Amino acid sequence: MGHHHGHSHEHGHGHHHHHSSNKKALLASFILIASFMVIEVIGGLYTNSLALLSDAGHMLSDAAALGLSYVAILLGERKATKSKSYGYRRFEIIAASINGLTLIAISIYIFYEAFHRMIQPPEVQSLGMLSISILGLVVNIIAAWILMKGDKDENLNVRSAFLHVMGDMLGSIGAIGASLLIYFFNWGIADPIASIIVAVLIVISGWRVTRESFHILMEGTPSQIDMKEVKSALLEIPRVCGVHDLHIWTITSGFPTLSCHVVIGNGAAHDDILRKAQSLLHDQYGIEHSTIQVEQEENGCPNPHDSCN
Repeated sequence: MGHHHGHSHEHGHGHHHHHSSNKKALLASFILIASFMVIEVIGGLYTNSLALLSDAGHMLSDAAALGLSYVAILLGERKATKSKSYGYRRFEIIAASINGLTLIAISIYIFYEAFHRMIQPPEVQSLGMLSISILGLVVNIIAAWILMKGDKDENLNVRSAFLHVMGDMLGSIGAIGASLLIYFFNWGIADPIASIIVAVLIVISGWRVTRESFHILMEGTPSQIDMKEVKSALLEIPRVCGVHDLHIWTITSGFPTLSCHVVIGNGAAHDDILRKAQSLLHDQYGIEHSTIQVEQEENGCPNPHDSCN
């Protein structure tokens, strides 16, 4: 009986490269968003626009989200300790979940304010609102472009920050449309309507990020990996007659992990089975971090493709 633990050095280098680009993208976006946030808050109060104020509130959350995401990556780079054997990488997922919940909370507040404004549409300074909205849109486009250069497709933490900025970009577009309708047609109700449309988009994004981050925190199986398929593939390895206690989870984005017990027939080469199993997991499923315990089947394994359990 024995066990083996495998982890690729190339995987570590890849994480270092992605973390470096993610840090730069998040820090640059944070500085940009935080700087403009003050202007938008003042402008929203000055023009009395809910669409602009909601966009400003979302931008405030953007700044907090980007700052939190940046800190999460810094913590994630800290080395593992005796008390935290995987280091602090999981904090990235905690940050993503907080960002997602924040998006949902902001959208609920916008719904509340918009309802009251639809009953009594206030006077809005459309030209000032238009100018600030256009400037906000430009700032958000630049921030989104910066974050796209990061690892947003693989890293949930960066993606949650990117969705914050995209939601804010939609908020700017909504505010631009509302200000034009108010200016040309004097439709004051366009301001809260634009806010509601943006709030719907924001809550959808927030729910997706929150659901995915909670799935990872609950040690859920990665969505791109079929556990039954992995077990069947391991059973196809010659002289393997059983697989049990199979667990597949994610430490943080792009870091799937597996542990299992593999039962082999009498006379099977222990190291050969381990090598084939790890190659299969790496090549077919992208699992580079695995712990496999090999057990001898007491009664032998007459059919190497049949599970003994």
